[in-house]
Amino acid sequence: MLHVKTSSGNVYYSEELIKNIVTLATMECNAVVGLANRNFREDNNNLSSGVKINLTEDKSKLNIHVFVIIKYGIKISIIANDIIHLIKDSIERFLELYINSIVVNVRGIRYEN
Repeated sequence: MLHVKTSSGNVYYSEELIKNIVTLATMECNAVVGLANRNFREDNNNLSSGVKINLTEDKSKLNIHVFVIIKYGIKISIIANDIIHLIKDSIERFLELYINSIVVNVRGIRYEN
């Protein structure tokens, strides 16, 4: 549970909520085939298992790690930058939380005809 103090009071966000928003934002990128489990175990029922969230030491900002499988044929740096912008925009727009870092880990490349 992530606790944020605001001028109006306290807001509590579940880690699962943040992971779901990150997952949806990541899947908006056309070059992403899917999310990969960060531990290399198969868990196709839980897409958010490809997302890791933690707070900075002062608990004011988020560190986000995303593990993706991408399509063959597009520069990885372009895809990663697109994913970073999509996640940052979604988290800041929906939750009004600040991002410290977003790390995109490419776990695989899929060739599609």
